[in-house]
Amino acid sequence: MALTRRQREVMDVIEEFIRTNQYSPSLEEIGGALGLSSVATVHKHVTHLVDKGFLRRAWNQNRSIELAERPETVGMAELPLMGTIAAGVPLEAVADNEVFRVPAEMVREQTGSYLLKVQGESMIEEQIRDGDLVIVEEREVPRNGETVVALIDGTDATLKQFYREEGAIRLQPANRNMEPIVVAADRVTIQGVVVGLMRRY
Repeated sequence: MALTRRQREVMDVIEEFIRTNQYSPSLEEIGGALGLSSVATVHKHVTHLVDKGFLRRAWNQNRSIELAERPETVGMAELPLMGTIAAGVPLEAVADNEVFRVPAEMVREQTGSYLLKVQGESMIEEQIRDGDLVIVEEREVPRNGETVVALIDGTDATLKQFYREEGAIRLQPANRNMEPIVVAADRVTIQGVVVGLMRRY
């Protein structure tokens, strides 16, 4: 289940408080740790975490917040969803401030890895479809044939297969109905290499 960045921060405060004090924090203490003056705002975040199964709460009791047992998280890695990436025409990537749990074996290096949501159909012959989440490992020097997140002219991000040619970079779609993007090598920055794929049915 996805957490927003603020929900992840609330969880971190609660986990650290319980680890240090052996009892749960009050809403006021959570808010104080995060610089939030509104108890109602903290209550809203805690309620969302209860609804998502990360916390348990006993009603009408002080310090009633408990960490929920979630055995399904064993062997999982947490990666941030950094935005949407075009598998079609280039599209600027925008941060979404969510965190997803993915199987740890799908992540080679958790530090520097992240998720992007795919938009478009240019990679369908590699079984990467519109709406999929791709796991990206930060790496600036890919091998020919790897699927990469490429930034063109510093602004437009696109998901394509990478090929280095004489003086140029070819960004090849995996869709026979689409043309490759061929640009001078100095116009392309590689932000990462795709190492995994997540799909909802």
